[in-house]
Amino acid sequence: MSPIQTRLGRGLLLLVILSLALSACAPQTAFPTLVIPTLPLSPTSPATSTPPPTETQNLASLPDTTPEPSTQNTPSLDYKDASLPVPQRVASLLGQMTLAEKIGQMTQIEINSIKDPTLVTQKFLGSVLSGGDGEPNPNTPEGWVAMVKGVEEAALKTRLGIPLIYGIDSVHGFNAADGATVFPHNIGIGAAGDVPLAYEIGRATAEETSAVGIQWTFSPVIAVAQDIRWGRTYESYSENTQLVTNLGAATISGLQGDKLSANDSILATAKHYIGDGGTAWGSSTTNNYQLDQGNDTMDETALRALFLPPYQAAIQAGALSVMASFSSVDGVKMHVNKHLLTDVLKGELGFQGFVISDWGGVDQISPDYGAAVTAAINAGVDMVMVPYDANKFINTLTQAVQTKAVSMERIDDAVSRILTAKFELGLFERPLPDGSQASQIGSQAHRAIARQAVAESQVLLKNDNAALPLAKNTPLIVVAGLAANDIGIQCGGWTVGWQGHAGAITTGVTILQGIQAAATGKVEYNRVGNYKDLPSGAQADVGIVVVGEQPYAEGLGDKADLSLSQDDNDLVARVRPLVKKLVVILISGRPMIINDALAKADAFVAAWLPGTEGGGVADVLFGDKPFTGKLPFTWPKSNGQLPFDFSQPVKDALFPFGYGLTK
Repeated sequence: MSPIQTRLGRGLLLLVILSLALSACAPQTAFPTLVIPTLPLSPTSPATSTPPPTETQNLASLPDTTPEPSTQNTPSLDYKDASLPVPQRVASLLGQMTLAEKIGQMTQIEINSIKDPTLVTQKFLGSVLSGGDGEPNPNTPEGWVAMVKGVEEAALKTRLGIPLIYGIDSVHGFNAADGATVFPHNIGIGAAGDVPLAYEIGRATAEETSAVGIQWTFSPVIAVAQDIRWGRTYESYSENTQLVTNLGAATISGLQGDKLSANDSILATAKHYIGDGGTAWGSSTTNNYQLDQGNDTMDETALRALFLPPYQAAIQAGALSVMASFSSVDGVKMHVNKHLLTDVLKGELGFQGFVISDWGGVDQISPDYGAAVTAAINAGVDMVMVPYDANKFINTLTQAVQTKAVSMERIDDAVSRILTAKFELGLFERPLPDGSQASQIGSQAHRAIARQAVAESQVLLKNDNAALPLAKNTPLIVVAGLAANDIGIQCGGWTVGWQGHAGAITTGVTILQGIQAAATGKVEYNRVGNYKDLPSGAQADVGIVVVGEQPYAEGLGDKADLSLSQDDNDLVARVRPLVKKLVVILISGRPMIINDALAKADAFVAAWLPGTEGGGVADVLFGDKPFTGKLPFTWPKSNGQLPFDFSQPVKDALFPFGYGLTK
């Protein structure tokens, strides 16, 4: 029995209900026809919010005006009574909080911006995060526990002792931690199309992340990516709304477990609300980005039909955190779109959790920081990922409340939502990490789940001349390509660092090592295809060439030309005459233009970004497991076809959505 089968008991009933409710697709069949209900337009709300006001006073330079908390009365501690209903605990605590304590709860700062933990105590900070490069030194379980514990202890020294909620981007496992299990990125899970598997990956991710005391992940991305030139395509499960809906809800259920307050559960975040997968090329104003953080120009009916169902399902699955998108809708930044954040998300969809801004997202609203903060909070942002200068944000929002630009009702609503999540998580009962579950990080059970996910995610695009499966006793297999033996490349971005990077960055099995472990014959590897054991004029029985993309993340991966590099095409051409059968494996965060390499290959495999368990690639190459993966994205013949217009049937793709050979 597989590790997944042995661990399904806790969530089996939930998954059955979820699968029935969301019409989840079976893992070994083509994906279902898209049938998504469209919510009606709000009859009383405009399509977009009013742009932020222009404010005459820049508040960034104001002195610290944070009032001291009242210490005249001894706090009532009934909010610490876990037997009381959460709404009662929230009301009790909120009623005792000063404005400074409330605004502190709405403030999230990055760990590297905390030079002295007393900042957490003095400013009553509600949250700390590790950003993309926010690992401890040393990057060990003990280092993580010490780092998280230090700021949590500082929070408990405040008058009311409200615990911090610590956040991180565990987007394909506890991927910031050296030695953790790194699962395939979401595009690979989309190719697998396996809802119970997505749940189990969520469970394993929660178990590893919570082992160091981190209670919150900024995942999953439930964007429905429409243009594969986007640098975050690999963070999207699919171009298909139904598939994203099914897998996103299952992942959230896995992350949060059967009971959110359990020691091994963490708060999930549905992101990025809303439309981040549908921005227009060239519409971004951030750095040299083209699509990331850009603008959606579709009307609201289309926006709802394409992008809203995953959020409906996320809320039904219990999500209590939603991250606002950097992107805009019809020119209005999502961070100030009150109609979509408050009227639709919190009103129509009934979202009871809190909205977190993206990294410095409020700063993008207006050059007038006071106007930006006011507009974002009034639009429905509840917690602000600052992430550098807590004093600047706290002073600015304090002044906005004092001048009545932001109402106390809005502040109380935001803080109530944040406190609700903290109580539901059980943070008041277990605020400090103890590190006793550190053995969960990179455990063999979790690596077995990851290996199964890798095998299920492989998509066989071509298999001529019965090239696959390979016989394990093949006399000589030659392997080429830098990516064949590089754990960093096969993990991709968001791995021990924001952008990820090539090299032996963490513990795992490379594709080459997986092949070597499976084969009983000789395996010879040369990165550039020069084989010393191959006599002149002779051919190896099989050649395997691994090609593809270097690691990247977010807008730095926006790319107009998705052609396989000339070096990779040359490598395929160099190995082709040296072998009787040629297998090409593509490591990438999206479909690429592969025509030349595809024509030369007997077999071609889309491996996506498989993570640390490269043995899963070998499992399908040698027939230990069947090919079941299906394309979660339509595959183009040329760059000129991009972006596809999915409002019409795609007639000239290289491979259609849902394509995948089984043998």
